Amino acid sequence: MNGASALSTPEYAQFILFGAMGDLAWRLIGPALFNLYLDKQLPPRFSLIGVDREISAETLRERWRDGVMQFSRQGTPGDDDWRDFASRLDAHSMDLGDAPQYSALKTRLDSARDKADARVFYLAIPPGLFGAVADGLAGAGLHRGRERTRIVVEKPLGDSLAAFRAIDRSLRAHFEETQIYRMDHFLGKETVQNILAMRFANPIFEPVWNRRYIDHVAITVAESIGVGHRAGYYEHAGALRDMVQNHLLQIMCLVAMEPPVLYDADDIRNKKLDVLRACRRIPADNIRAYAVRGQYADGWIEGVAVPGYRREPGIDPQSNVETYAAVKLLVDNWRWQDVPFYLRTGKRMAAAVSEISIRFRDIPHNAFPANTGLNSQPVRLVIQIQPQEGIILKFMAKEPGSPLRLRPVDMRFSYCEAFKKASPGAYETLLRDLLAGDATLFMRSDQVEAAWSLLMPVLDAWAANPAPDFANYPAGTWGPEAAERLVARDGRAWLTPSPTRRDDRDEGCD
Repeated sequence: MNGASALSTPEYAQFILFGAMGDLAWRLIGPALFNLYLDKQLPPRFSLIGVDREISAETLRERWRDGVMQFSRQGTPGDDDWRDFASRLDAHSMDLGDAPQYSALKTRLDSARDKADARVFYLAIPPGLFGAVADGLAGAGLHRGRERTRIVVEKPLGDSLAAFRAIDRSLRAHFEETQIYRMDHFLGKETVQNILAMRFANPIFEPVWNRRYIDHVAITVAESIGVGHRAGYYEHAGALRDMVQNHLLQIMCLVAMEPPVLYDADDIRNKKLDVLRACRRIPADNIRAYAVRGQYADGWIEGVAVPGYRREPGIDPQSNVETYAAVKLLVDNWRWQDVPFYLRTGKRMAAAVSEISIRFRDIPHNAFPANTGLNSQPVRLVIQIQPQEGIILKFMAKEPGSPLRLRPVDMRFSYCEAFKKASPGAYETLLRDLLAGDATLFMRSDQVEAAWSLLMPVLDAWAANPAPDFANYPAGTWGPEAAERLVARDGRAWLTPSPTRRDDRDEGCD
């Protein structure tokens, strides 16, 4: 999804990847770049230098081939394709904390026959090293060239508002905001991008996209997996920091934002920022009315017994970290006044599903008899993000025959069925836009700061008051009872996510 039409893929790009031997590069970045290569969406002249403490071109190519074989959506690479792609990969060993070593990196980059049109420094490293790398690059003069030089950082962008500000200062001390690309892979998902297309390219939706017709919005990002190999990170982060502060708030902004004047990176990001600034502040003395936390206990996932969070490898047996978080937000503006946005995420849930549910208000007057079944299901629009990508309109229809009987039915749109091809991976989309210099799908500093500011009262309250009831939901369920009470106070209920129908799936799109 490209921004300004003038942006295009550069002729020659240098891609410098710090942490090239790490898990992120192996699982996501390498396979995404290889898929872009196969789709002929990399610059004609593309070179990657993988930077790590101990690395060689041979070890990098071997590790990335293994990653491509396991994680590329296009399967096992052909020998010729891999050989050509691998020829573009090289390596540079250095200590990221040793500032003088950046001069050798600069010498190597500048030794190229021609000057690169784009030079990307991608920091696939822990955030504690962001400042050292930014300082090292600037000390060697590698930060210069506003139009062609970019620096990319992955979350976590701190663990609090103060920590984010410290990271941001370390980056902006040397790089301008237009050079800094903050990754949120959820924004690269095809269905998330199409929220804007659905809203603003179709005249039937925007007229009813407001408080007059919409009762509430529920955003669910549920995982059936546990903490896995991320115990060290997750014990420090928890669900609210890991998912709500970035992914869910960004999705909410796309749903709630006003129409942009132009499809332009700054205009769209300004509109998203307006949503965050309009969100009602969560009162520190009444957190329970706005936020709920949970932690999974022993349970069953698809017929298999799984341990509770506190029994997972690497987890403190007395851990107070939440694996589930639900938040109620109110957007105080003309469009959304008094329409609640319910956001929830959790691990070891009943199903792995991400979707947005737009629940419409009930009809103002019911002319049908009470026994027709009118209220058996609320009318709603469901935007499916994963595992299936599509849009479902759930509404009431009359069953054939008589007497009069109403039944809920679905009108479905599937991206796979409509376009007969698999959607590109989120990292493919973001890396393509990054190389073209399109910042539309990347987070701006003020957006991240506003998101942290919104949730800090909850984080502070939870840190000061350990949960007395952990673990409070069995694995394989939809979360703790407290989450049901959160919405029940408003006279509402969480709507069960729409299941994936096997007959709607095309094997060629899986």
